[in-house]
Amino acid sequence: MNRPILLVVTPFAADALAPLVEHFEVVALRALTDAAVFLREQGSRVVAMITNGMAGVPAACRDALPNLAVIACNGVGYDAIDVPWATARGIRVTNTPDILSGDVADLALMLALAAFRRLPQADRFVRDGQWSGGPFPLARRFWGSRVGILGLGRIGRLIAQRAAAFDTQVGYCGRSRQEVPHAYFDNPLALAEWADVLIVATPGGQGTRHLVGRDVLRALGPDGVLVNVARGSVVDQSALIDALSQGTLGAAGLDVFEDEPNVPAALLASDRIVLTPHIASATVQTRAAMAQLVAENLLRHARGEPLATPVN
Repeated sequence: MNRPILLVVTPFAADALAPLVEHFEVVALRALTDAAVFLREQGSRVVAMITNGMAGVPAACRDALPNLAVIACNGVGYDAIDVPWATARGIRVTNTPDILSGDVADLALMLALAAFRRLPQADRFVRDGQWSGGPFPLARRFWGSRVGILGLGRIGRLIAQRAAAFDTQVGYCGRSRQEVPHAYFDNPLALAEWADVLIVATPGGQGTRHLVGRDVLRALGPDGVLVNVARGSVVDQSALIDALSQGTLGAAGLDVFEDEPNVPAALLASDRIVLTPHIASATVQTRAAMAQLVAENLLRHARGEPLATPVN
């Protein structure tokens, strides 16, 4: 008897797949010679899927998998997964919360520090032999600054803890006021007007699309710094390019972009930005733990047990 199929949409650790082979036939979507033929002929055997919060459920799969029962998202964000659609179909969705929060918070602070102290530029200054011609230009200090956090969820709270260790003032904007010792602002514009650095840590999706637009960037000002470790869609990228090129925003640290992995030439050319390739959770320990949690959710589903981290 054929085993049900686990369809793997995005790259996934082979060692984490090993315990799933007992319960599923594992099929990697990207390895298929003709995905359309597979979906037409084998789609009814697919009961489980591994994806991430950016790829979601491919459009070709939505109506081709009548028996899909569980979608395991390898990440905390699941904005590309249509959860209401899945719920209406009786499909369970899981994610990997908490595991990656510390790493993302670490990178948020690293980007802020690097932008304030112009670390990439200083590195090039030494490597290019410019030091012999005189000292590196003065940068701005991070400690003592006002750190605004847009989204005080799991990651935002850890960013706040780390920022406070640098003797900063911390403020935040979220859907509601929380019992925390930080200044609360009820809208992103007010937070940006107060902050020296605005760190974006909100979920993605249509509800937060371009939440950071021209007015928010203008409010940060010519000495202000924007850091984004959330989703590229949260920041109006065209407005950001204009603000940096016109000098109405001081600097930026970006780990995410609107059309990854495509980064506009204007961002690549700017000397005001620290760029990283969406690596906030990319540590050996965290990625292994995320993969194990994805596998755990799928094993629980196969055994008829409660899911470890359900979304719906």
